Amino acid sequence: MVTQVLALSGSGLSDFIVQRITAVILAIYTFCLVGFFLSGNVSHASLVAFFVSTPMQFFSTLALLSTLAHAWIGMWTIGTDYLRPAHLGASATSIRFIYQMLCLLALFVYLLWGLRLIWQF
Repeated sequence: MVTQVLALSGSGLSDFIVQRITAVILAIYTFCLVGFFLSGNVSHASLVAFFVSTPMQFFSTLALLSTLAHAWIGMWTIGTDYLRPAHLGASATSIRFIYQMLCLLALFVYLLWGLRLIWQF
């Protein structure tokens, strides 16, 4: 049996729903970007104006948060599926905890970096 170290929630159903909602948000964001690039009016000035607009900054922030939530659930699932006592013995929980801490640290760095890029502070 796998001991939960850092679950996003206690429910697999809620993780499933979060995965699906974030995937839809990321798909809509991708279609928005593809639509902009296919519009034919792509220059440096139009690109800057597009990404600096307040609605696009909010949408980019939502996409960033969706990416991070989606990634965390995926990485947590990988950790609990493959870093378990059957494979690693008694130290599996400690190894999984370190793995999850490193994942959280990376996601936190990506969050700060992404927000800095989006909001230019």
